[in-house]
Amino acid sequence: MISQDYDAIYAVDELLRKIRIKESQLKIAQKSHMIHTSEVLKNQILELQHHLSESQDPELNALMSLLDD
Repeated sequence: MISQDYDAIYAVDELLRKIRIKESQLKIAQKSHMIHTSEVLKNQILELQHHLSESQDPELNALMSLLDD
């Protein structure tokens, strides 16, 4: 159980790290007027955010099931 929690936390942290990196890259691309690159990075950020929201659902469900017990 503890290793599953650690894996879930690691996965969320990794996704957050990737999002921060992409956001930094996006700022650079926007300042450099790299329109196509900016659009690609925006799409990548949206995809990572979607994965983040998916990865948090099982954790929330697990917490809610603990409260039900």
